[in-house]
Amino acid sequence: MKTERQDPPLTGSERATLDAFLDYHRATLALKCEGLSDEQWRTCSAAPSNLSLLGLVRHMAEVERHWFRRVLNGEDAEPLYYSREHPDGDFELLDQADPAEALATWQAECAHSRTLAAAADLDATGTHREREHSLRWILVHMIEEYARHNGHADLIRERIDGVVGE
Repeated sequence: MKTERQDPPLTGSERATLDAFLDYHRATLALKCEGLSDEQWRTCSAAPSNLSLLGLVRHMAEVERHWFRRVLNGEDAEPLYYSREHPDGDFELLDQADPAEALATWQAECAHSRTLAAAADLDATGTHREREHSLRWILVHMIEEYARHNGHADLIRERIDGVVGE
């Protein structure tokens, strides 16, 4: 199934613009992962880096979970892929990882994040490292996080099969 991606509006409210840019970047990551074999999902960017599309999707599931469930909503949500023994488990523990499961988990975290964000005002806050962060800040941070990692995803995908853009 081809991911549908909508360009963010050129005019509109602050909230609509932030939500649209975040969804645009979420869709961009999904597009970068379409049509790959399990082996291609695990292809690393360049030695010695362990950065792969599978790792990026798992990482972004963790990031969504952290900022929306833990910080904004105050949930005690356990990490999905990392632990004290494996602080970079989202990127490193990929040998037995299932790309379809990782993609479904990430999409579920995105859907839950949308629900939590929709129920809150931009000025709503949550605590991270003993500091208050507004939903507005979280949305801007998430856009930045996706934009950075989508650049990585673009380079990895080009390395895999020459596909660029999107």
